[in-house]
Amino acid sequence: MFYVYILKSRIDNNLYTGYTSDLRRRLSEHNKKMNRSTKGRTPLDLLYYEAYTSQADAKLRESRIKHSAGARTALKRRLTNCLRSGHFV
Repeated sequence: MFYVYILKSRIDNNLYTGYTSDLRRRLSEHNKKMNRSTKGRTPLDLLYYEAYTSQADAKLRESRIKHSAGARTALKRRLTNCLRSGHFV
């Protein structure tokens, strides 16, 4: 399985979107400051994920969330409470 995930920083409330084949390992790497883009934002909480059987589908969904205002807006509407005051990065 491949996962598209959204993390929220407890430091600045910013949101980070990524994809992985091992969600637990990847969250641990983020919180151990092994990722340059989230290094200064730890600790991070997993807010949301989607599972895909296709790596190509997961990569495409991650890209759409990161680069499409419409995709981010639709996701924010579905997750109103947990995404409150979070900004996508």
